[in-house]
Amino acid sequence: MKDIPQHHFVYGTCTDFVTGKTLVDTDDERYRQKLARFLVEKKGYRKKDIEMGQKIETLFNKQFVTSKISMVLKDEGRRIMIVRYAPGSLVTRERSAIAAARVLDEKYQIPLAVVTNGEDAELLNTYSGEIISTGLDEIPERAEAAKLAETFGFIPFTDSKKKDRELRILNAYDLEVCCVGGPCALPDAPEGRG
Repeated sequence: MKDIPQHHFVYGTCTDFVTGKTLVDTDDERYRQKLARFLVEKKGYRKKDIEMGQKIETLFNKQFVTSKISMVLKDEGRRIMIVRYAPGSLVTRERSAIAAARVLDEKYQIPLAVVTNGEDAELLNTYSGEIISTGLDEIPERAEAAKLAETFGFIPFTDSKKKDRELRILNAYDLEVCCVGGPCALPDAPEGRG
């Protein structure tokens, strides 16, 4: 078995608040779980309307990247908002969150996106790219988010050139570079090799 460098301190395991699955317990996972609990207990989202751990995989210029979407929030079966958690600056996460919301669903562009580092948050209009509000407390409650999403609409994202551009943005923005300076490819996988 090949040695894969660890990027996070692992505390053991924890139970996912939404799904009940056992997860690796890291500082990042603790923030995600705290956020999920906040959305359910304070903002009125139902566990059954939260999709945890969605991902978009891209391969461009020999760089295989998995873009992670922490949560996808739904109302009446429609995806209305994605939430992307990552430590650090929110500004650097905005464009990739918008790209993810535009291409995650095959049927339509998801109208809202939240970027958060667990301490702060921004709510984004994925059509215009504008920041609607800032702060964790400003993440809209479920009914408000559903109304806002309905206002923006659920427009299909069908332009293949634009979709390719959004996928390339995800590939570039979400590329993880480990401490030795190379891409973090899985052992024995052709992706990420020069």
